[in-house]
Amino acid sequence: MASDYKYKRVLLKLSGEALMGEAGYGIDPKVVEELAVQIKEIVDDGIELAITVGGGNIFRGLAGSAEGMDRAQADYIGMLATCMNALALQDAFERHGILTRVMSAIEMRQISEPYIRRRAIHHLEKGIVTIFSAGTGNPYFTTDTTAALRACEINAECLIKATKVDGIYDDDPIKNPNAKRFDKISYIEVLSRELHVMDSTATSLCMDNNLPILVFDLMVPGNISRILKGENIGTIVTNDK
Repeated sequence: MASDYKYKRVLLKLSGEALMGEAGYGIDPKVVEELAVQIKEIVDDGIELAITVGGGNIFRGLAGSAEGMDRAQADYIGMLATCMNALALQDAFERHGILTRVMSAIEMRQISEPYIRRRAIHHLEKGIVTIFSAGTGNPYFTTDTTAALRACEINAECLIKATKVDGIYDDDPIKNPNAKRFDKISYIEVLSRELHVMDSTATSLCMDNNLPILVFDLMVPGNISRILKGENIGTIVTNDK
C-alpha cells in the first residue's frame, strides 16, 4: 500500500551500465526482467514512478569526444542510445502488465511521445510509469543532470539513484575494505569531497531545490521498495548534515 512508503512520486535514475549487468556491452535481458519485477511491486502499491535512463552501455558521449569526435555530435549519439534503452525497458514493463510511456527530449513520433511536462505529470497521476529518454535534448548535459531536472519539473519527492554498491562511501569500497558508508550526507559535503555520486551540476540542482537523493544497490531484489519505505539500506543526500 502507498501508505507504507515514505515517498509517493519518485524519479529513478538508471545508468546504462546497470542495464548491461555482467556483460561488457548492450542490454542484459535478465537484468531488465528483474527490474520489471521490482517496478511492478511498487507501482501496484500506488507509487508514481518516472525513470531517467542513461546510454553508457551502448555509447558514451565523453568517450567519443575523447577519441576525437566532436563533443556535441558525440552527445547526440549518446542521447539516441538512451532511447534504445528506454524502448527495451518499456517492452519488459508492458510484458509484466505495467502501463508505460516513453517520452523523448528529441522528437521521434514513431517510437515515443515528445517530452511535455504537463503530459508527463498527467501520466504519473494515472499510475503510468513514464520513461524519459534523450537526456535534456542538449549536448554537454549528462543524464544525471537530466534526472535532477526532470525530478524537479514533475515535483518528485525524491530522486533515487540505482548503482552497483549499497550507498556512498568515503573511499572506493572495492579497493578499500575499510571504506565507510554514509547513512546520511549533505550536498555540500558530497561536492566538497568530490564523491561523484552524480555530477556537480545535478547535485547542485538537487541542493537548490531541496530534492533528496537516495543512493542504493539495484542488484539486490526488492531494494527499490525497501529504500522508498525508508529502510536504511543506502545513503540519503539532503541539506541536513
